[in-house]
Amino acid sequence: MSGPATLSKYEKHEMLQDAKNVRRGKVFMAARIKSQEGSLDEYIDFLSNNMELTEFKPSERITTKFKL
Repeated sequence: MSGPATLSKYEKHEMLQDAKNVRRGKVFMAARIKSQEGSLDEYIDFLSNNMELTEFKPSERITTKFKL
């Protein structure tokens, strides 16, 4: 993906309606809280168990400045 996605007028309208909906806001808040309950070990386990589901492709960028 190169750059931000452009939203259609319908998508913008839909997002604004979502933002105004208190019930949807509560659902998103509950999901965010639930996602933050796990420990670092659980997160690492999740990533380890799902590594085969994603394709890793290293960057082809050549760097010459080896600074942190």
